[in-house]
Amino acid sequence: MVWNFRSDLPIYSQLIEQIKLGIVSGSFLPGERLASVRDMAMEAGVNPNTMQRALQELEREGMVYSQRTSGRFVTDDMRVIGHAKQRFAEEQIRSFLTAMEKLGYTRGEILTMLEEKETEHDNT
Repeated sequence: MVWNFRSDLPIYSQLIEQIKLGIVSGSFLPGERLASVRDMAMEAGVNPNTMQRALQELEREGMVYSQRTSGRFVTDDMRVIGHAKQRFAEEQIRSFLTAMEKLGYTRGEILTMLEEKETEHDNT
């Protein structure tokens, strides 16, 4: 997994977001065993305590679970994954609409542009 961090959010929040995105996009498969905290932290270039904090939050959210002697695993509850995917999609849409409105476009103009781009995409 490629880890990308921004300076505007705490690292642990970004770890949570990136691991969730990996789960909903299929980079981490349902039921898949995750690497150890230490290995994930080393790969991401962060402190193991920071990675541990992120993974604990993901456990609280039901995205991952621990088995005492076997490590952490991605949830196999497709409902939980589906809800997370829906939340990501809604956030992307809100962000897009806000950016377009800041550029001065109305909702109608945005929809027209989307329809035009969809038609272009279908013709390629």
